[in-house]
Amino acid sequence: MNIKIAFAEDNDFLAKSLTEKLKLFTNQFTLMYRARNGAEMIEYLNSSDDVKVILMDIEMPVMDGIKATEKISKKFPEIKIIMLTVFDDDDKIFNAIKAGANGYLLKDESVDKIVDGINIVLEGGAPMSASIASKTLQLLRRSDLQTQKSEDENFNLSKREIEILENLKLGLDYQQTAEKLFISPFTVRKHIENIYRKLQVNNKMQAVQKATANNII
Repeated sequence: MNIKIAFAEDNDFLAKSLTEKLKLFTNQFTLMYRARNGAEMIEYLNSSDDVKVILMDIEMPVMDGIKATEKISKKFPEIKIIMLTVFDDDDKIFNAIKAGANGYLLKDESVDKIVDGINIVLEGGAPMSASIASKTLQLLRRSDLQTQKSEDENFNLSKREIEILENLKLGLDYQQTAEKLFISPFTVRKHIENIYRKLQVNNKMQAVQKATANNII
């Protein structure tokens, strides 16, 4: 099966080099188009339904690769996009993946690695340069830690418990809070017991003060 691919690269020298490398694999791929920016690539795709994989540079004029990836992944979700770039900073990696990139390779990879990446992405995988994979794992770990930190700062209060705290802050008593939230006073009391336990406080005033100090309410 001959796979039709396209790539976006604003540097003419690098574009020529990549084209020559890919021509070594004409038995596997047909190079359909080279765009000089993201906008050109989208314009081409609007008139062609052949492309299966795009190699996308990031820093380009008119429209950069990340913005183009976001638009293409929404309009043409069946097309696989591999970022092919010199950038290995966290923001670029995170934003590219968030935009919908299916893989992330650095330009100093060998043509064999790029070809392997195309095959991998067509099989449902996510090809990445080794250093990018390592950075991605680090980003995920940091994200998990930030999520955990956020949960810790909220003292694991439920949405309902926060609603009750907000009503207590307004000066409502148990009965008024129950009526406003359409629950029983007994349920309000049980929630407040849980709030006291989680916040490690002993009364309503302390609970409201601590929740306010931690930007929970």
